Amino acid sequence: MKFQGTSRYVATDDLSIAVNAAITLERPLLVKGEPGTGKTVLAIEIAKSLGVPLIEWHIKSTTKAHQGLYEYDAVSRLRDSQLGDSRVEDISNYIKKGRLWEAFEMDRRPVLLIDEIDKADIEFPNDLLQELDRMEFHVYETGETIKAVNRPIVIITSNNEKELPDAFLRRCFFHFIKFPDPETMKDIVDVHFPGLKQRLVAESLRVFYELRDVPGLKKRPSTSELLDWIKLLLNEDIEPETLRETDPRKLIPPLHGALIKNEQDVQLFERLAFLSRRRADENR
Repeated sequence: MKFQGTSRYVATDDLSIAVNAAITLERPLLVKGEPGTGKTVLAIEIAKSLGVPLIEWHIKSTTKAHQGLYEYDAVSRLRDSQLGDSRVEDISNYIKKGRLWEAFEMDRRPVLLIDEIDKADIEFPNDLLQELDRMEFHVYETGETIKAVNRPIVIITSNNEKELPDAFLRRCFFHFIKFPDPETMKDIVDVHFPGLKQRLVAESLRVFYELRDVPGLKKRPSTSELLDWIKLLLNEDIEPETLRETDPRKLIPPLHGALIKNEQDVQLFERLAFLSRRRADENR
């Protein structure tokens, strides 16, 4: 089982090596990187590439580790017992399987995505240490032990919102997805927009990278936002010549709402454009 990217996902050599190393070691792959660099999509594409099932567990700030194992609905059981429902005799009727349980039961080796683990509280990763290490857990209500039929390929993503515990990190293979250089980004654009005029690709990438380099920018645009922007440029039939006249430090790019996502950055570009025009007037 070797991952080398897919027709819809450009994987750099170091990313492919990291994925295959984690699979070989049977360790969770912890992936970090800027938002929008394809961390979540990576798990989806690994599953497609290897032809295996995908199970997704998207973490929220309120998510608890035990929810990935199972949840016992004691309230429903109490209510049913008061109503005389015969289902209460079997406690398993009130146990909801979590994503890890689903992955452990698969008869084929699945990809298990634990997405944005850093959103949960600091104890969340530690609470999953043994389950991810031993690939088994105990169901106290029924007394059974759930063991993985096939050890899943575990992909864990983090946006670095908080530090992860050392004990958890020791059990992972780590990879940081670097922001794509212009050449890699061109390959990514070509995958999503095959046959696109190379002049438009070149000018849109120039504007994009110049915009990312503007000092004081609060949120730099990501890969996914570049793809959205190019889609809009095509839809509005914006010519490469229009972009060639655009300097992000002097003029806000057309359809900039796809790239600039907060009012502070919009105001920054408006100030830069104003100062640029005033300097041009003074030099006349």
